[in-house]
Amino acid sequence: MTQTVKLASRVFHGIRWSPRLIASLGSLRGIPGPSMPSFLAELFCKGGLSRLHDLQVQGAARFGPVWSASFGTLRTVYVAAPALVEQVLRQEGPCPERCSFSSWAEHRRRHQRACGLLTAEGGEWQRLRSLLAPLLLRPPAAAGYAETLDSVVRDLVRRLKSQRGRGTGPPNLVRNVAGEFYKFGLEGIAAVLLGSRLGCLEAEVPPDTETFIRAVGSVFVSTLLTMAMPSWMHRLVPGPWDRLCRDWDQMFAFAQQHVEQREGEVTMRSPGKPTKGPSSGPHLTYFLFREKLPLQSIVGNVTELLLAGVDTVSNTLSWALYELSRHPEVQCALHSEITAALGPGSCARVQSTALSRLPLLKAVVKEVLRLYPVVPGNSRVPDKDIHVGDYVIPKNTLVSLCHYATSRDLSQFPEPNSFHPARWLGEGPAPHPFASLPFGFGKRSCMGRRLAELELQMALTQILTHFEVLPEPDAPPVRPMTRTVLVPERSINLQFVDR
Repeated sequence: MTQTVKLASRVFHGIRWSPRLIASLGSLRGIPGPSMPSFLAELFCKGGLSRLHDLQVQGAARFGPVWSASFGTLRTVYVAAPALVEQVLRQEGPCPERCSFSSWAEHRRRHQRACGLLTAEGGEWQRLRSLLAPLLLRPPAAAGYAETLDSVVRDLVRRLKSQRGRGTGPPNLVRNVAGEFYKFGLEGIAAVLLGSRLGCLEAEVPPDTETFIRAVGSVFVSTLLTMAMPSWMHRLVPGPWDRLCRDWDQMFAFAQQHVEQREGEVTMRSPGKPTKGPSSGPHLTYFLFREKLPLQSIVGNVTELLLAGVDTVSNTLSWALYELSRHPEVQCALHSEITAALGPGSCARVQSTALSRLPLLKAVVKEVLRLYPVVPGNSRVPDKDIHVGDYVIPKNTLVSLCHYATSRDLSQFPEPNSFHPARWLGEGPAPHPFASLPFGFGKRSCMGRRLAELELQMALTQILTHFEVLPEPDAPPVRPMTRTVLVPERSINLQFVDR
């Protein structure tokens, strides 16, 4: 998640830093950067919290590929060059530490909730990742969920047809497509995690599912608000903290209800009875029960994975169709590629193997994630002194990796602000492999990458098979904004015209 927000969280919530860290700050004095007053003014007086991604680009242009910013005695080093990002990541230890959401971890502590993969650190995180990696990161394992996701994708197509023409505008216009894709993302990840359908794409969404959807949308806003306040202010202005706790409690209650249902099914399952679906079992929760993970730990992981599985798919799918609607030549070429590989008007289930014959489709997804990375920055807290360019960064220093800035680096990407998928198909020199890292790198890379890519590719394939996607007439451009993750600053409305 965006690292300046995390920095603010550490400062405002009074997390103690070791004397060794504070003593090491002197060795960072040669690194350029803004003064503390100007940095704080940019964040809190000039709307910087909603455009943290832009501040990366501005910082690199003003100070170069390495700069720093301070809150009191706490200092963060920002790195915004692909080769230097690689330097940082190549030097990380066996259990890389990143600056986590302290407000999320604080909620777990106060409410006696188990941490999941997003909030766990150290040995606990390593154990959870080792359990989940074989089920999600290996391509054959992710491909095993294609049949489950296919039914969700087909429900999405039906949902888009039913949502056309509601309200003013052209008869084929669907308003706020991100909201529709939010429901799709939740339905898809729930089917994989829980082996059950939530009804997100039905005409009438079940009340508990609707509550969960609202909580997912709200938690990122409440996270930003709590991070922008010192902890002592929570007593004077309790609203943001109470809202964050309410959001998480609702999500935990929803996940616990479904996990307990799955627990009953696992208990009743005959030991010798064969299972369906991926080799690990019918769904991820079943696997976690089989591994004898405590119930509360399973609930913590399912809750956080449900959250993580929504934004990547919903935002990326929204931006992909937004850009394809504004670049009809790319959309036409992609539709032709899909038709050639799958057949015209194909209604058959899309096999994961067929997606390998769609290079332009993969290039479109990569280009969208370059322009609009869901997580525009990442961070590391090295456990030893590391070399970054001409500097030695002391251990325990918060190092922010500016992925949004590197993915729009002119030296790596000609016309960096333009949507140009052909750049991923061998047109021109290949960019540095660390220039665009939408899913991170190494042990801390996104656990659900394979699943998200599969879901995005299947959804785009079916949507473009059924519809020509056109922009909303006379609509101004939509720009990204930071809401903890990168999101559209206003609703994306698109026309879905039957082919």
